[in-house]
Amino acid sequence: MIKIIQMSAADWEDVRRIYLQGIATGMATFETTCPEWDKWDADHRTDCRLVAIKDSQVVGWAALSYMSGRCAYSGVAEISIYVDEQHRGQHVGDDLLAKLIKRSEEHNIWTLQAGIFPENTASIGLHRKHGFRIVGTREKIGKLHGQWRDIVLMERRSNITGIK
Repeated sequence: MIKIIQMSAADWEDVRRIYLQGIATGMATFETTCPEWDKWDADHRTDCRLVAIKDSQVVGWAALSYMSGRCAYSGVAEISIYVDEQHRGQHVGDDLLAKLIKRSEEHNIWTLQAGIFPENTASIGLHRKHGFRIVGTREKIGKLHGQWRDIVLMERRSNITGIK
């Protein structure tokens, strides 16, 4: 059974390990190294950070970062979700995303956005399952290992504001 709880600083080494697994795939992020805790902590909202626990071990995590510091975008956040390679395909991401959406709405987030490499069809499918829609493709938005890469831009509107 998977339990979803608030992430704490004590979870950082497991979060970092799972993030590094995602980086190694070349399909999860433009990042090529994992930041130190202080940088990661500063870049992510403290109210929307979760870990998935199975058998007392962190097997996945999800967090939101601010899209912009401008007050007009206070309800818009970028999503990050990573699952330990040995636990993929076991509904960990599904449980994390469902809980993160609920938590985001409790904190007045009206739009969640995700930028996903087109090759990461599992992540695109997971996001679609939870109400995200494809807004478009940002072509050659960044380079990873010397190669231009596209991202599929997805978003999910909450119904908390009636703008759905």
